[in-house]
Amino acid sequence: MIVITGGSGFIGSNLVYTLNKNNFYEILIVEELDKHKEKFNNLKNLKYEDCISKESFLKEIKNSNTSITKNIDYVFHLGACSKTTEKDRDYMLSTNFTYSKDVLDFCANSRINLIYASSASVYGPGKKFKEDPENESFLNHYAESKLMFDNYFRKHQAKIKSQVVGLRYFNVFGPRENHKEGMSSVVFHFYNQIKKEKNIKLFKGSHGYDDGEQRRDFIFVDDTIDAKIWFMNNPNISGIYNLGTGKSRTFNDIASSVISYFRDGKITYIEFPPNLEKQYQAFTEADIKNLRNIGYKKKFTKLEDGVLKYLDWLSKNTI
Repeated sequence: MIVITGGSGFIGSNLVYTLNKNNFYEILIVEELDKHKEKFNNLKNLKYEDCISKESFLKEIKNSNTSITKNIDYVFHLGACSKTTEKDRDYMLSTNFTYSKDVLDFCANSRINLIYASSASVYGPGKKFKEDPENESFLNHYAESKLMFDNYFRKHQAKIKSQVVGLRYFNVFGPRENHKEGMSSVVFHFYNQIKKEKNIKLFKGSHGYDDGEQRRDFIFVDDTIDAKIWFMNNPNISGIYNLGTGKSRTFNDIASSVISYFRDGKITYIEFPPNLEKQYQAFTEADIKNLRNIGYKKKFTKLEDGVLKYLDWLSKNTI
């Protein structure tokens, strides 16, 4: 049985979809059932055995000798609080750090392979995006929690006999992220802005960049799923790896692609929010040498192609 924490979320539900296409149906989804119930729309028409609460799952793995834990073959730990503006540090660390430690400890002690979601936010304001502690820092509690867990894994990695892979997501976009509200990708927001106002809003110049020219490494969600499946099929490989395309693009590029799709719309540049100034990454670009060096050769989706696929999906699946 495959366990997916956060399985009804954005990346989790896309993983369930792909596993189903590959004839995997023995899937246990773990979710915080009392929060964000709209996420469960992501599971329509998908096949899985059960969905249990985070609290129930923690009880199971802390016992580690139950009918559920005896049947676990693989764990994808994707459940987290992804709100980068969350001010409650205790909640963030409990959800992203303590919970993750419990999952890792269970998997390591039971020799169950694990892939978990890290984040490119651990590179802070830096310009070097190689998986090296000297490049790492944090600008908010979310990034702090992710970096703390990466370092916890590193501390214990030499003693762990099973596979453990941490994937540092860069800016992921694609289907099934509607529930994320403010944390949804800019593609989702631009789509809605064009539909409602025919006007895309971008930040004016900041952090040394001109209007809309801040740069991020945008990666289509299907590419992140392909990488997970590859690691699952290569269980002898462990470590922390960047998961981006290796090429940064501007917000203007995304906006232009959306406008081109609709053949209508304009861009308006708005003032940069002062409260985001100190915790904003104006540039990200994954160094994917380590990922390539372990044998992952698959090409990543071109930005314009990924945006087109996503806009087609949104047009068919939103009102």
